[in-house]
Amino acid sequence: MSATTTGLVCAHHHLYSTLARGMPAPPAAPTDFLSILELIWWRLDAALDLDIIEWSAKLGALEALECGTTAVIDHHESPHAIEGSLDVIAAACAEVGVRSVLCYGVTDRWTDDGRLAVHAIRDGTVRRGGVSAGARRGLAENERFLRAGGRGYVGVHAAFTCRDATLEAAAGLAADLGVGVHLHVHEGPDDAGAADRLAPLSSDRWLLAHCVHLPDGHPLRGTVSHQPRSNLNNAVGYARPARFAGERPVVLGTDGIGADMLEEFRLAYVAHRADDVTTGPDPAWRWLQAGADLVPDVAGDAVTWSYEPMQPWHLAFTPGVRAVRVEIDGAVVLEGGVATRVDAGEIRAKAAEAARRLFARLDV
Repeated sequence: MSATTTGLVCAHHHLYSTLARGMPAPPAAPTDFLSILELIWWRLDAALDLDIIEWSAKLGALEALECGTTAVIDHHESPHAIEGSLDVIAAACAEVGVRSVLCYGVTDRWTDDGRLAVHAIRDGTVRRGGVSAGARRGLAENERFLRAGGRGYVGVHAAFTCRDATLEAAAGLAADLGVGVHLHVHEGPDDAGAADRLAPLSSDRWLLAHCVHLPDGHPLRGTVSHQPRSNLNNAVGYARPARFAGERPVVLGTDGIGADMLEEFRLAYVAHRADDVTTGPDPAWRWLQAGADLVPDVAGDAVTWSYEPMQPWHLAFTPGVRAVRVEIDGAVVLEGGVATRVDAGEIRAKAAEAARRLFARLDV
């Protein structure tokens, strides 16, 4: 018993975080969202090099393919390995056979001498001054990749770690290149006021990840990417994405916790149901399907599943549905649940080696 659909889209990923599983405990227990970033994620991305990025991206792309996700919209950051990083990720995804839409997330959270400017972020003074050296390098990586024919956005980490000059530069570059900006917006309370800073710069092409605390009716333009699992994991709250109906499109992403979009759909439904007992799975299903509006090519992909029918009222209550065959651009890239272009066992083994090296580099 099987059914075939088009490919699924993960509309906000962090492939660099694939190797974070099992990383050593942070030096202190995080107590809020900003300390989660400081003690976990900003330590991790500072330890990345191009080889680690490659194997993290390959493993993430492989797992996406195995889940029937044929396109990944990725948001990348690696402050000590910026130049060429987007090429590495694009090549890794292409080798596995998965479509990728990439960006480098620029930020001013690193001082020009390489220190993390946590105090400036906490007190808001990070907004002052011109574009930092690190942000200039990030902007250059976005521009280089996109001008060379890469598919993607101009990336920004989040307004609360960026100077006004950097936000303006990113928006201007995106407009010049005819693409959107992909960034985190109002994910946690530290990003208060972000929408007011961003709205005059925004366009309908922008991809707005999270929007948990985005005020109702705000004029900020773009598509909202909803990450229910990550928001729960970081205790930042529920975004209530149904409130954006009629204002802006909503899509689903994972924020780097894999790329199993059927599972993310189920959680999006349950989170919505917990907030509104009158709802069913149809809104979450529409959010999942809307990812194809961002990557229309997936309409030509074919995913054969281990279950039928592939309908929201079935899938919301049926865990364990897996892709058994995937065709992308007419080529079979998964057969019998096994990738055809790469050796999955080798990728997992090499990724495990890269993870060990990544963990050894933390804080070095």
